[in-house]
Amino acid sequence: MQDEVIFYTNPQSRGRLVRWMLEEVGAPYRTEVLEYDGTMKAPAYLKINPMGKVPAIVHRGEVVTECAAICAYLADTFPQAGLAPLPEERASYYRWMFFAAGPLESAITDFKALGVEPDAQKQKMVGYGTYAAVLDNLQAWLREHTYICGERFTAADIYVGAQITWGVEFGTIEKRPEFIDYAKRVTARDAHRRATAKDDALEEEKV
Repeated sequence: MQDEVIFYTNPQSRGRLVRWMLEEVGAPYRTEVLEYDGTMKAPAYLKINPMGKVPAIVHRGEVVTECAAICAYLADTFPQAGLAPLPEERASYYRWMFFAAGPLESAITDFKALGVEPDAQKQKMVGYGTYAAVLDNLQAWLREHTYICGERFTAADIYVGAQITWGVEFGTIEKRPEFIDYAKRVTARDAHRRATAKDDALEEEKV
């Protein structure tokens, strides 16, 4: 199929986020499951993503990697899904999608995964400043907005929503009321349920 998306993933990866996006836009797609330290590092896949990581997509002969980029690409490429920002939503859409891809993920990785907490001097160097500042900033926004762009669900809610949902579930993001409520809203969608069921089934096949 000319418009088919080839989706490279592993059910124990951020590929779950991209599958959710694919289910939301309704794009025809084919799943290629790769194994860590196996097919993910094989020459054939390294031609697609030299980083040897998933997820990645190939669409119309073009490669897109990085979850935020994939979400933005699919929203723009399949506009009928209504997940791309309206002109008046673009500022919030891009601001918070890139906030989650940059400061939020970096703060979580440093503070929670690596046990790194920058001192006062280094806080001036890192983009996120402090882990607490990142969470406070995001919490304040969600306190005043149903979704990232206001009252309408967009692709930004898939990317930010997945980050918050996983963070709350695995303890890398504090269980603040705004985060819990927002996670419940975004994961109640049918596309999220379908995507989760498909990835869970892939995981069960390995057991």
